[in-house]
Amino acid sequence: MANPVTITREIDARGSHCPGPLMELIRGLKSAQEGEVIAVISTDPGSKTDIPIWVQKAGNELVAVQDLGEGAAKFIVRKHVRK
Repeated sequence: MANPVTITREIDARGSHCPGPLMELIRGLKSAQEGEVIAVISTDPGSKTDIPIWVQKAGNELVAVQDLGEGAAKFIVRKHVRK
């Protein structure tokens, strides 16, 4: 059984349009410590593409994407740890 992920902060960006949810996630990660986990909830369809691409390019880890129903998705992201 995998270790459960502890979400440090959850950002509710439902109703915000592109690039709002992504910008909220970026802001949250900037203020987070390395290794912390931030979740953003979005109803913007573009987030399903934009957030995973940005997370990979920025060197962070996309832990999970959860479908919350009613067009909402939760993106769970771990801030990268510098080696």
